Amino acid sequence: MASSDDHVRQMRAKFKKILKRDKLTVMPGGFSPLYARMAEEIGFECFFLAGSQMSAFLLGVPDNGILGLRDMVDHCRHAAMRASIPIQLDADTGFGNAVNVDFAIEEIIRSGVAACNIEDQESPKKSATMAGRRVIPKDEAVGKIKAAVAIRDKIDPEFSICARNDTLGAEGTNFADALDRLVAYVDEGGADYVWLNSVETREDLKTACKEINAPVLTIWGGKEEAPSPEEYEDLGVRIALYPVCAATVGMQAAWHVLSDMKARGPVALTDFNKWIADGPYGLVNQKMLTNADRVRDVEDKFLTEDDQRDYDNTWGH
Repeated sequence: MASSDDHVRQMRAKFKKILKRDKLTVMPGGFSPLYARMAEEIGFECFFLAGSQMSAFLLGVPDNGILGLRDMVDHCRHAAMRASIPIQLDADTGFGNAVNVDFAIEEIIRSGVAACNIEDQESPKKSATMAGRRVIPKDEAVGKIKAAVAIRDKIDPEFSICARNDTLGAEGTNFADALDRLVAYVDEGGADYVWLNSVETREDLKTACKEINAPVLTIWGGKEEAPSPEEYEDLGVRIALYPVCAATVGMQAAWHVLSDMKARGPVALTDFNKWIADGPYGLVNQKMLTNADRVRDVEDKFLTEDDQRDYDNTWGH
């Protein structure tokens, strides 16, 4: 097994290759190390730790900048060390101005994730998909990106910085403002790639990918059906982000089963498990995802004979 330092270097190198290649990458997201491991096992090449989902599932609070730097860094360290695919962390606003960004990026780099995004919203922020957002002045946002890049270059140049723009849907802004900012975040700020949030039309997306001198990550915000992966690639997008899919699907499943259990009793669990088992993908193997066999390996190698557990004459379920 590679050392933790080797593992981090490998993940950051993998992500750099993803950014450089001329094809689309689909990035699912959620909040937990287990979801990151699921994504890896299923065959996705990277995973996103969403600030909204860490806020909701770890603290039970809305996505309004309540999640602290220590909460975030401690949690993403677990995900980064348990998955063998690169992790992009949602670092919200960077916890303040350029001074806060300097300290935050230092901590985030040392957590082991491969990349992070910093958004240009005012603090306290709003969820990226909610109304009521405001953005800070462009020059202030550029300064924050510069600060992130500077501390990154000092600690680990292989770490990737994403500049996220929340202009679309914010107060008093439009696509021209968004494009102007994203161009500046790359050309002046030095961002490795950009996040065009909530883009509404295919034409705007095509224009952005043509005008911005860096890879474009996006999530869809238009009224029409979102582009397929093939369409995204043709438009020039390099990462199609589905930032909360793993967490929200899990939440909906839990809501359904708990409601059904309250209405019908424990038979709801039996029915749900049978439905999953009979489906095309089967039941998830949690022991495999958490590497439970490692416990037996360590016991066999290092415990005394008296301390060895009796697995032949005990049982569980």
